[in-house]
Amino acid sequence: MLVLNEQDQQSLLDMKEVIDEVANSLKAFSEEKTDTPLRYVLPFNEGNRYLVMPALSDDLKMVGIKTVTFAPDNPKKGKKTITGSVLLSDYETGETLAVLDGSYLTKIRTGAISGVATKYLAREDAKTLCVIGSGDQAQGLIAAVMAVRNIDTIHFSSRTKENAERLAQEVANNYNVSTKVFEEADDAMEEADVVVTATNSNHPVYSHSLHPGVHLNAVGSFKPDMQELPSESMLVANKIVVESVEAAMEETGDLKVPQEEGIITKDSLHGELGDIVAGKVSGREDDKEVTLFKSVGLAIVDIVVANYFYKKAVANKEV
Repeated sequence: MLVLNEQDQQSLLDMKEVIDEVANSLKAFSEEKTDTPLRYVLPFNEGNRYLVMPALSDDLKMVGIKTVTFAPDNPKKGKKTITGSVLLSDYETGETLAVLDGSYLTKIRTGAISGVATKYLAREDAKTLCVIGSGDQAQGLIAAVMAVRNIDTIHFSSRTKENAERLAQEVANNYNVSTKVFEEADDAMEEADVVVTATNSNHPVYSHSLHPGVHLNAVGSFKPDMQELPSESMLVANKIVVESVEAAMEETGDLKVPQEEGIITKDSLHGELGDIVAGKVSGREDDKEVTLFKSVGLAIVDIVVANYFYKKAVANKEV
């Protein structure tokens, strides 16, 4: 059995490869070739959440489980908000193949899913990225968007400006891009071609109306009472895309609140990202469309990414 920590996974990562693997897993999900139940959430310690997410695919011959703890007060203690593990099992024998650090894997998985969405929904000539939020998830999102579009400018905005400045400096050191930090999220979005939101906010983090041609990846809201996007964005968007219609309508306030307000219904969704990958549903069709991808995560994607790291680790040991 292998144990792969953050450093192990980081050394094995090729984001473009992961995006391809994730695209295939999303396609398999939408083709109903996976068994991915809705995640089970257990609250504990006044605001914390314990999330349990099993998944398997007979078609992909993969089986595993992801467990995650969400502790919103952890940053005050110098600890990560999201921690967890992914356990990958042998499809034939059920034996444990690997246990992987879930924090890093989640960051990469989250980024890669939005990378797939950006590949199919953002304009080909997109140059400016806006990042709202400055936590771990933002790093994976930036890497994924950079893997599929030629971004040369990144705007940052965060509730804590110091964190945004620190992330902007880190990104400037690692990528050949110009960076700028804004006090207000609305200002950071003004000239953006692609926007990503990755916060733990329970309330909308911007009020700016989405302008023609923009693509937005929203990943922060994963509970029914968390609404990271203003409801108006759902009205403006020409295409609203999700990983799973069932999970998205049940698990995120970004869709659940507008639904309760009578702004959208299940029929308002354009479709699942996996169906766009498969060519069954259209992606971006013109440069003026406003496209919105709302991600809540799928356990089968975590298992596929875990398998990716496992295979690369085994191959490296055999060299």
